[in-house]
Amino acid sequence: MNARLRFLVAVVILGLLMTGPFLITAAIMVADLGEGERAMAAQLLLPRLPLGGLITLMGFVVGLNVLRLLFKQYVHGLQKMGEILRLMLGANRNFRVELDGPPEVRELARAANDLAQQRDELLTDVAAQIARAKMSVEEEKNRLAALMSELAMGVVVCNLDGRILLYNNRARLQFKALAQGPTSMSGGALIGLGRSIFSILERGQIAHALENIQLRLAKGSAEPSANFITSTRSGQLLRTQMAPVLRTGADGTESNGLPPSPLPEEGGDSGSQASPAQGDEGRREPSITGYVLIIENITKSFERETERDQVLQQLTDGSRAALGSIRAAVETLLDNPDVEPEMCGRFLGIISEEALRMSRRLEEATSSYADALKTRWPLEDVLGIDLLAAAQRRIEDKVGLPIKTEGLDDALWIRADSFSLIQAITFLAARLKEHYDIRELRFRLSAEGSMAFVDLIWSGVHVATETYYAWELEPMNVGADATPLTLRDVCERHGGELWYQRDKAAHRAFFRLVLPVAQAAPEMRPELQSQHLRSDSRPEYYDFNLFAARDASIDLDRALADLAYSVFDTETTGLDPSDGDEIIQIGAVRVVNLRLLRQEIFDQLIDPRRALRPEGIPIHGITEDMVRGQPTIDAVLPAFYEFCSETVLVAHNAAFDMRFLEMKEAAAGVRFAQPVLDTLLLSAVLHPNQESHRLESIAERLGINVIGRHTALGDAFVTGEIFLKMVPLLNDMGIRTLREALAASEKTYYARVKY
Repeated sequence: MNARLRFLVAVVILGLLMTGPFLITAAIMVADLGEGERAMAAQLLLPRLPLGGLITLMGFVVGLNVLRLLFKQYVHGLQKMGEILRLMLGANRNFRVELDGPPEVRELARAANDLAQQRDELLTDVAAQIARAKMSVEEEKNRLAALMSELAMGVVVCNLDGRILLYNNRARLQFKALAQGPTSMSGGALIGLGRSIFSILERGQIAHALENIQLRLAKGSAEPSANFITSTRSGQLLRTQMAPVLRTGADGTESNGLPPSPLPEEGGDSGSQASPAQGDEGRREPSITGYVLIIENITKSFERETERDQVLQQLTDGSRAALGSIRAAVETLLDNPDVEPEMCGRFLGIISEEALRMSRRLEEATSSYADALKTRWPLEDVLGIDLLAAAQRRIEDKVGLPIKTEGLDDALWIRADSFSLIQAITFLAARLKEHYDIRELRFRLSAEGSMAFVDLIWSGVHVATETYYAWELEPMNVGADATPLTLRDVCERHGGELWYQRDKAAHRAFFRLVLPVAQAAPEMRPELQSQHLRSDSRPEYYDFNLFAARDASIDLDRALADLAYSVFDTETTGLDPSDGDEIIQIGAVRVVNLRLLRQEIFDQLIDPRRALRPEGIPIHGITEDMVRGQPTIDAVLPAFYEFCSETVLVAHNAAFDMRFLEMKEAAAGVRFAQPVLDTLLLSAVLHPNQESHRLESIAERLGINVIGRHTALGDAFVTGEIFLKMVPLLNDMGIRTLREALAASEKTYYARVKY
């Protein structure tokens, strides 16, 4: 029996206690009287009955209020204190019980706060000791993650089920570039922790490569690996090298330093642990717990090589016929020295025509492949001001020429071989000082379109055209530093040019190096910057606990901690979807292994094809200009659907957001059939005696800072943090599975709200 039912029973009992004696006494008195006495008693009592009833009713009301006050101060107050104590024990250690209510309750609250303070001190001390003990392990993990993140190749680590448990930034960028169609939209990518690698690579090729590795392991190979080339759904070619993640040794320690993980028996349950095979001497054979994929996109190089082969094939086929004609004409002339002049001229014309045709064909082949020849030298992205700073130090040290700067674009990145480029700039400075005795050199850095301009400016004298051409072709030797490269070689290496120009009005001249601009990485949107500033300096693209993960399906009887989630939120033009209001932004973030993956997000503005309500713009900050030209909901919803695949949806007041999504499902050709958890309902399950279940109130109770409120992605981040704090609290209440969480949510009052 809950507290409210006990209160109603107490009210009934109070009423009986107050009216019962009066009624019983009256009944006894009436029973002992005769007929005449009863009539006289009725005449005496009836006029006084309303007054007695009124007095009784007033007493009942006073008693009821007293009982209600006592219930609120003691019963309800203690229930609320119990919820807060559970918060202090679980989600928010800094939360404290308010000193409110009667003296006895306040004294109990004070004692509870004192105990909480002592517990916090003990937990802090224990946490410090655990942190010291884990420090070395965390350093190894972080060192591995840092190494992976800085590799120039794309690296992905998977468990045996193909679930991704580690990937570096290069792999993320590669696969994001591969994404076409809906997955390319606003952060939606093909890669993510817990996702399947088979959405990118062919399952059969992975299985075949694993079989080859197992065969090599069985033969005792010291470096078991496999290489294969595969194509993605978008037609891109990937060169892939696979290496196994092994578990060896009787103690279960892996030879590669990664944590051990149980392997499923073939044809058995995914949670069963297979015993590694043992050799004749009891030594355990290495067993595979996962694999590492090193991936390189070779599409462009393959296309370029194909073009080159075609050019060479055309050159070969065309030259063979031309050479045959020339050879036949020459042999005829040699064999017939007395041939008539007219016939001799005809043969000489054939030779001249075929030679000219061969010459043209060679020029066309050289021209069509010239760009590839220039770009075969590896270039890197260099910040322009860093390049000029290095050149300045070298010139001042080697040449002794002071350098100043003007008009530097400090955000310009250049695609360059920095060593040879600095050599070229130093060579020009040395020649200018040696031949023209200039006193000062100025650097200028600018860009126009896809080309960057590095200018070396000086005042006074002008360089003769003949001198400039001579410098362009001589080796770039400066003092003891010798190199066979020339200025022209450096320009061709970069696919650029060297210009000499004069500014007669300013009495200045300058050399201009024309270089390619580096492809800039996409800038982070302003609304995401605050969120990313709060995250770690290195993105968390790894989770070694996923080695043991097998089944990723959404089973209602699976534990909440074992599921993957997509926490989302929407911003809309208004509150009534049936009246024409539309979604103008969707934001979502993934949760895997109870970790909020801040880099695996979906964030997309949507053109609602209708005017925004003016009263809503100050709340969500989205204006007409921001949504104009953005994709429509029909294009965005399939992308969001793919982002949320194989995950449970989580939202705050999810009935509102889901109503908007459901009304657009038919037009977009998708259906969100996965389970949905609502943090509003879960808050009512956890804290039924709290007055507010608004997002800000829940965050305050759970000790979560609210940043980026009323943006779809910002609210998704806050909701995700709230949900992660709720999972252990639900577990303490005995709500451990998805089915139990859904059932408990449906019993709350707020579950009746419809949109």
